[in-house]
Amino acid sequence: MKLTLLSTTLTFGLAFSNPHRARGSLTEWAPAGPDDFRGPCPMMNTLANHAFLNHNGKNLTQDVVVGALTQALNFNESVATIMFQQALIANPEPNATFFSLDDLNRHNILEHDASMSRLDAFFGNNHIFNQIVFDTTTVFWTADTLDANMLANGKISRQLQSKAFNPNYTFTSTTEQFSLGEVAAPILIFGDIPSATVNKSLVEFFFQNEKLPVELGWTKQANAISLSDVLRMTQVISNATSLITGSSDASHATKRRDFHFGFAF
Repeated sequence: MKLTLLSTTLTFGLAFSNPHRARGSLTEWAPAGPDDFRGPCPMMNTLANHAFLNHNGKNLTQDVVVGALTQALNFNESVATIMFQQALIANPEPNATFFSLDDLNRHNILEHDASMSRLDAFFGNNHIFNQIVFDTTTVFWTADTLDANMLANGKISRQLQSKAFNPNYTFTSTTEQFSLGEVAAPILIFGDIPSATVNKSLVEFFFQNEKLPVELGWTKQANAISLSDVLRMTQVISNATSLITGSSDASHATKRRDFHFGFAF
């Protein structure tokens, strides 16, 4: 028993001490230390806390990030690669091949106003979990099982609050695509993808602790999360954010919308 415990501790410790060797563990966890980097994305922080990413949050290469997303969360490799490439643009260095979690704190690159769980940059720290902000989101999570409408209502509310009180409120069409993906992520990672629902306790535990909710019974998806899963779930959330109800001329409205707007992934 003591040897098993010692072996586990040493293995996890190696992942912490060697930034090029992020092994990871679903059950072992440690928060960031004083010299570790963390950012505005609770999942990236969580993967670092579990050492699927370098625990110091630094020098995250494609191999490390793709390995973390596939091993810990069962994203397929193509989706994980896209996610790395999207995050890479936050590194201001030219021709960068890695990023660090604090790079993600740069305002209006990937980090944006109206976060579900963070303050707008105008009001202060934009990357530390804020319980007051999170409470304004979760007031719309009105059942033990969350559906797309509850998640979408929280998103809409946060945007209205930000637009009303932040004089620098910025929310572009590209930001909207990232935001929709962020709201869809809890269903994709913790929930039931076919029904587009998720257990509220799993999502709250994750946000509040930046820890995978294994102790609440969560296991990663049995089937790899594909690009089609991501696109479908993002569209489900997008549809739920609409404040326009269906009508007899819905098909004409769709045609007009497609004429004026494109899609950004």
